[in-house]
Amino acid sequence: MSASLAGESDGPRKRGSAERVRAFLSEHGLADTIVHFEESTKTAQQAADAMGCELGQIVKSLVFVVDGSAVLALVAGDRRGDGDAIARQVGGDKARLADADTVRSATGYAIGGVSPFDLPAELVVLVDDSLNRFETVFPAAGTPSSMIRMSRGDLIAMAGGRVARISH
Repeated sequence: MSASLAGESDGPRKRGSAERVRAFLSEHGLADTIVHFEESTKTAQQAADAMGCELGQIVKSLVFVVDGSAVLALVAGDRRGDGDAIARQVGGDKARLADADTVRSATGYAIGGVSPFDLPAELVVLVDDSLNRFETVFPAAGTPSSMIRMSRGDLIAMAGGRVARISH
């Protein structure tokens, strides 16, 4: 179903988070889409303010634990992840937000900079259908002060995500 929390996944990658994202995007011809800021973009509001975009265009990378397995939910910045909907999407009973250690073990990234790219193959990725409002979106680039400017279609394709109603 998704990445195991028992350490069976790839775990944190060997190189740094920013380097990981840059290498992944380079492979897809998008390395020049990374934007770095002096200020933190750790929260969706900080990210929208720094980027000068609508709050909904910010892609929050939220890790939920559903029946013991991690699921990455890519949620619009102006929405909240719906744990019940996320659990239903993966055939589970109950979802809760993951703690910092679980986020790092499931994705290899720290909270505030979780990028939807270069993730363990078994990690299920769900994409909030409310992002369909926007052609351009801004996910995290692996650090709390960097983002990626990209099309919604590229985000879905490159993250390997499945679009679903997972927010309210």
